[in-house]
Amino acid sequence: MSNYVISQIKRDHLMNLLADGRREDGRQLDEIRKITVETGIIESAEGSARVHLGNTDVIAGVKVIPGTPYMDAPGDGVLTTGAELIPLAHESFEPGPPSEDAIELARVVDRGIRESGMIDVKQLCIKKGEEIWMVFIDIYALDYDGNLFDASNLAAVCALKNAIVPWKQYGKSRTDDDGNVTEMDNVPMPVTCLPISVTECKIGNDLIVDPNFDEEAISTARLTVTTDNDGNFRAMQKGGKGSITRGDLSLCLDRAVEIGKQIRNIIG
Repeated sequence: MSNYVISQIKRDHLMNLLADGRREDGRQLDEIRKITVETGIIESAEGSARVHLGNTDVIAGVKVIPGTPYMDAPGDGVLTTGAELIPLAHESFEPGPPSEDAIELARVVDRGIRESGMIDVKQLCIKKGEEIWMVFIDIYALDYDGNLFDASNLAAVCALKNAIVPWKQYGKSRTDDDGNVTEMDNVPMPVTCLPISVTECKIGNDLIVDPNFDEEAISTARLTVTTDNDGNFRAMQKGGKGSITRGDLSLCLDRAVEIGKQIRNIIG
């Protein structure tokens, strides 16, 4: 995620630990850090969540407003995801327009949510061809200690899971294809599943789950795999200049399924 340069002494120390199957914080190679989730923390948002993944701290807010549908999907709601890496989170982040890292982060989170069909966008139609609900997900990194991909995915998913569609707040009624009008109250976001991403980094010949900052800094490749509730693979993103072998990929996929189950049990 960052171009931070780590000292050779630190690099050698981490590499020596991995050679013995150990990590600096005592975790197993396939073990994630502690996850804590708070929801409903932004009053002005339709949904929000703050996630701690170890020391990595991310907040996500969901805003839902009426809008115009795309011409090729007149009955579908719209989902948009953005991310900001503010200097408050880490010294390697700079102020200004979204960086390449922030753009990649938003796209990876967005793709996992979109390709899994987490939101039933058909339920976000107000009047076909005229008006739909637009769902905006905004992600902010507050403290960066590695693996923003999974922390941001969790924050976005938890924020959507607890979000509402503000029909009554905006005084909107649903009109079907026959012109029938239904008065609507505020309703929960139409969530169909919980897409969970699991990120691994390759260091030497080892693959480690949920890398912290120092581990990310010495890795040569990264793979993020998103699964749905049934363990189906919904999205995948590789980063870094190093290679991922077929054997590496198989291991990452297996771990993504198993760890995805663990995380869903944690977030409910």
